[in-house]
Amino acid sequence: MKIAILASGGLGFKCLQFLNERYDIVCVFTDSASNSIINWAQENDKPVFKGNPRNGRCRDFFIKYDIDVVFSINYLFIIEKEMISWPKRYAFNIHGSLLPKYRGRTPHVWAIINNEKQTGVTVHFINEGCDTGDIVFQRSFEINTDMTGADILKRFEILYPDMISTVLEKVSRNSIVPIKQDEIKATYFGKRTPGDGAIDWNWQKERIQNWVRAQTFPYPGAFSSYDGMKITIMSVLPDDTGFDWNDPNGKIIAIKNSSPVVKTPNGALCLNNIVNENPLEYKIGNLFI
Repeated sequence: MKIAILASGGLGFKCLQFLNERYDIVCVFTDSASNSIINWAQENDKPVFKGNPRNGRCRDFFIKYDIDVVFSINYLFIIEKEMISWPKRYAFNIHGSLLPKYRGRTPHVWAIINNEKQTGVTVHFINEGCDTGDIVFQRSFEINTDMTGADILKRFEILYPDMISTVLEKVSRNSIVPIKQDEIKATYFGKRTPGDGAIDWNWQKERIQNWVRAQTFPYPGAFSSYDGMKITIMSVLPDDTGFDWNDPNGKIIAIKNSSPVVKTPNGALCLNNIVNENPLEYKIGNLFI
C-alpha cells in the first residue's frame, strides 16, 4: 500500500515516524514551519512539499506519484478537490474530537474550555468541507477535572498511531464501513491565537479554571494584566478565602506562599503558577485586569 502523509507539528511528526516503520511512505506534505518533518523527509529521501498546497500550488508535485491512500495528520491546511481524488482508494483525516462535535482547530482545547467531560479521536474521509467527511473510526475518553490541553495531546500521541494503523488494516481487508455525520449535531470552533487567552475575572471561577488549564504549556497560556504588566497564568487552584461580594472581581484578597488569591463572582482562585518577564510583588487590594 503506497501512502502519502500530510502532517504538521510534533504530533504529525511522531505519527510519521511510527508509520514509516510499517508502511510504504511515498511522499510527505507539511507546512514550512514544521522543521522536524522537513528534516526527517530529507534525511530519509522522501520527497516533501512544503507550504500551502491550495490553489494548485502542489499539483506538479503530487501528480508524479502513484498513491493508494492519503492520510492527513494534524495538517494545517484544508486540501482541494483535485488532491482529494488523487489516491486510488481513500483520503483520510484524523481529528481530535468526536465528530460531528468540535469541527475546526484545536478541538481538545475548546473541549476543556467548554467543560466537556468526554472527548476523543475520529478518522474520517476528507471532502471539501472542514472535518465534514464520513466517519470511518472513532474512540472516546474521559476528560478529568485536572486534565490540561497538554495531557490530551499525550493521549493523542498514543491513540493516533494506533487508530491510523487500524484504519489502514481495514483498507487492506476492504472492510471500511463509513458513517455519515449528523449535521444537526455538528459544532464548529475556530482557530485560536495567543491573543485569545485573556482572562475575564467576571467569569465564574470554574470557567477561569478551565480557561487556564486548557491553554497551559505547550500552548501560550492564559493571561491577565497586573500593575500595567502582562502576566501569563499557567495554573490556578480553588481557594476557600472569604471575600466581600461588593469587591471588584480580580481583586487580590490574600497572598499564600507568594501566590496571589483573587476574587471571582463565585469564589476565590489561587494563582499558583505565574510566568512573567520581571519579578512582581503582589499586594492585597490590587487588581488583576
